[in-house]
Amino acid sequence: MDRTILHLDLDTFFVSVERRLDSRLNHKPILVGGTGDRGVVAACSYEARSFGVHSGMPMKMARMMCPEAIVIRGEAGTYTQHSKVVTEIIREAVPLFEKASIDEFYADLSGMDKFFGCYHMASELRQRIIRESGLPISFGLSTNKLVSKVATGEAKPNNQLKIDWGTEKEFLAPMPVKKIPMVGEKTNQILYNLGIKQVRTIQEMPMEMMGTVLGKNGLLLWNRAHGRDESPVIPFHERKSISNERTFGKDTGDLRRMREMLRAMGENLAFQLRNGNKLTSCVSVKIRYADFNTYSRQLKIPYTSADHVLIPHIEHLFDQLYNRRMLVRLIGVNFSDLVSGHYQINLFDDTEEKLNLYQAMDHIRNRYGYNSKGSPILSWGTTLGIPNMGSMGNPFNGEPPIIPAHRNA
Repeated sequence: MDRTILHLDLDTFFVSVERRLDSRLNHKPILVGGTGDRGVVAACSYEARSFGVHSGMPMKMARMMCPEAIVIRGEAGTYTQHSKVVTEIIREAVPLFEKASIDEFYADLSGMDKFFGCYHMASELRQRIIRESGLPISFGLSTNKLVSKVATGEAKPNNQLKIDWGTEKEFLAPMPVKKIPMVGEKTNQILYNLGIKQVRTIQEMPMEMMGTVLGKNGLLLWNRAHGRDESPVIPFHERKSISNERTFGKDTGDLRRMREMLRAMGENLAFQLRNGNKLTSCVSVKIRYADFNTYSRQLKIPYTSADHVLIPHIEHLFDQLYNRRMLVRLIGVNFSDLVSGHYQINLFDDTEEKLNLYQAMDHIRNRYGYNSKGSPILSWGTTLGIPNMGSMGNPFNGEPPIIPAHRNA
């Protein structure tokens, strides 16, 4: 049976959410992201893109290129709520789907032609999402995830495109090679230096030649240029680690401030572990100095999810790392080697009262610890004035991690 894969992508998602909340932003250049000098553009409207602005660009540069743009810091909890609305609509409508990111979805509609007609079904789903969420969305429909994703990019903004079976190679041929997913700036530059600018050129080359130039990635790229992709739609993403990091607005040497921030990170990550019934056995801390040199150190520990166990390890690793007389640009914490399980009392160090305290605090935080936008109000980070330090839900629910619109301290 031939596969039919649908790719859905919410157009300029963060910007669209802001416009839904405030219609005065319609048809104006919008930048969403960090508002400080070191902020990064998380999303930008098509009006801003016409000035050369793109996501991932330093906010300072984007403001210079588009001085009339309206800059919005954004609220990750708000975006999460709107994403959940779309997710539930898709969940009700299709038999198998994958949430690839906060604003991107794949659905396997194979076999549905016998009952509904896949393109007709996809069109009705798109209109329902627009009607019920108030957000623009585009889709691509083809025989695999790769071609459908490219088709969605060609359909934007707020449109749809179907690539018929057998026309995948023809569809991709005239496109720039950077349109193929997996081709980043470095690979694109290598291909450009070889005179390879269009997908058609790769299609005409022997597969062995691509392998010689780029190794295994070259063979994968050759197959993708021909519109071949067997990757399945994956309904569940298993998280192998959780992390948190912050970039300071100005390089700092304030040890107290850094320790407080690390403690806040550890507290919230430990809470996420307990919420997902997970334990960690590997703690790591990262430091990036003002000269952009980055260092990290990790420590293997007995499985745990307790703040009073994890935070001292975080502080110990930080003390080992922070050994240069230089200001710090970024710090971060990561928990990995995760397994399922509940926190158990240490027979020698813990008490039943301590375990009951954790359960009570987690219960209070789950019930009262978030505002209407889904952002934490009961956390160590909030008391320090650090926004978006907490989790916007269970990080182990099978969905990909939600990346906030800004990550600055």
